[in-house]
Amino acid sequence: MPKTQTKLEPAKWQITATTIRCEMVDDFVTIMVNKDWTVKCAWFNRYKQKSLEDKKHKFDKKIKQKIEKCQGPECSYQTDYKDKLIKEETGK
Repeated sequence: MPKTQTKLEPAKWQITATTIRCEMVDDFVTIMVNKDWTVKCAWFNRYKQKSLEDKKHKFDKKIKQKIEKCQGPECSYQTDYKDKLIKEETGK
């Protein structure tokens, strides 16, 4: 579940995203940050979140291994990107 930082002013933009190589899942992932500083990873939403919500959903063997390695909302790639944007936005 994305977390909101209430002490920060909303960003001056609606949403921003970047695509990076995630070493955890050995794939390219898109990280999105909303103006309220909530962060989402498209790979997490597509695979891991779906596997958590629907235990009967079938994934191939390679994806199952990647799902186990995905750190979800606590991923350092997500938090690092959000922190970078906060620094750019606040000038600190």
